[in-house]
Amino acid sequence: MIVDACLRDGRGGSPTLVVEDTPIADSARALAPGVAGASHAAFVALGDEVADVRFFTSTGELPACGHGTVAALIWLADRFGRDGVFTLRVSGRMFQGRVEGDRAWFPQAPVALREPGDVSAVLGALGLDPELPGVRAASTGRWRLLIPVDSRGRLDALEPDLEALRSACDAAGLLGCYVYTPPATGSRPAARMFAPSIGVPEDIANVNSTSCLLAALGVPEISVDMGDRLGHPATVLVRLSDGRLQAGGAARIRI
Repeated sequence: MIVDACLRDGRGGSPTLVVEDTPIADSARALAPGVAGASHAAFVALGDEVADVRFFTSTGELPACGHGTVAALIWLADRFGRDGVFTLRVSGRMFQGRVEGDRAWFPQAPVALREPGDVSAVLGALGLDPELPGVRAASTGRWRLLIPVDSRGRLDALEPDLEALRSACDAAGLLGCYVYTPPATGSRPAARMFAPSIGVPEDIANVNSTSCLLAALGVPEISVDMGDRLGHPATVLVRLSDGRLQAGGAARIRI
């Protein structure tokens, strides 16, 4: 099935392939997203009480995928009951996700933050000032950069050199770059996620990076618009609930 994850006002979202896992080679799993017209695929192995989920892009397996988790939860709810709690295991981490109507939520892995070091080559590949202030490195399992820009216009105008960006991210040990506009009164922040190192030139919705942003900003909740440049408007939701970081968004099964 294709699940559109992280919808905005009932439309758009990131098309994600979700299928029940079968005994096939990982090379075949990596081919599946492209065949289905998606950037990511979630393979769900159903157990008596736990669903084991593996995520793939064209370059291979990912240790985690936030919007893929949202999609997998909506797929499970469609199969077993629209609202409910489902136990998932992803890369050995076990957690419970909840589906409430068209929204799915899951507890985010711990977020680590650090100074980025010398990332001038990464910023240059994005077409940004190599000395841009405010850049942080963040991880929920793999490191990426959080990069602030001052306006949606500046964000929309980015035309990164993807080959240079991939090389620079690989050299720095980075998953990719999450470029965002800081929250402002009266408007939602927006972001674009570039991850050519994992075969995703630009991600329509990136839940894990948005979770990193909430942790970096130290705010209790955040909603971030993504995907507009790709023609797939998406909104990612992250909040603190009972002291735990919860991430998610609205989703629907398209086919």
